[in-house]
Amino acid sequence: MRTGVAEQLPWPAGHFDAALSCLVIGFLRDADRGLREMARVTRPGGTVAACMWDTATGGMTMLRIFWAAVRQVQPAAPGETVMAGTTDGDITRRLRLAGLQHVTGGELASQAGYAGFDDFWEPFTLAVGPAGHYLRRLPADRQAAVRDACRSRLPDGPFTLPARAWYARGLVPRDGRRGT
Repeated sequence: MRTGVAEQLPWPAGHFDAALSCLVIGFLRDADRGLREMARVTRPGGTVAACMWDTATGGMTMLRIFWAAVRQVQPAAPGETVMAGTTDGDITRRLRLAGLQHVTGGELASQAGYAGFDDFWEPFTLAVGPAGHYLRRLPADRQAAVRDACRSRLPDGPFTLPARAWYARGLVPRDGRRGT
């Protein structure tokens, strides 16, 4: 096992056939450097691909509902809309800037089923990701207000929410030239 950061991967150039970043680039300190590192460790002709939830335009419904509820309680809450990869075409642009060729992108559609409101709410209470960390820092009364605001936006009983992620993939140039 090797430990490292995405912006400085601990492998030699061309070590892998492909590199994939699934729902990660938005959390990197320098997403562009991380994507360049993915390209560096991928062999010529290999594939580099990434995807990230659409938090900028609300395509990740679970998070859209959560942050709308937070803003009802705390109007100045930051949300997750400025993270790398969260807008249509952003990952595609970044892969081109990283020197990849034949870059294509689009959207991935999914859905998540919930047994009920508690099934929806519990992940936020575990302080995972920006939403969970934000909730954890709120005083108990504000957490309860956010919970109530989320509950008012969702049906009773089981329900399903759609989710969208943006993706892009490109090829590491075979001839050493980057881009096109």
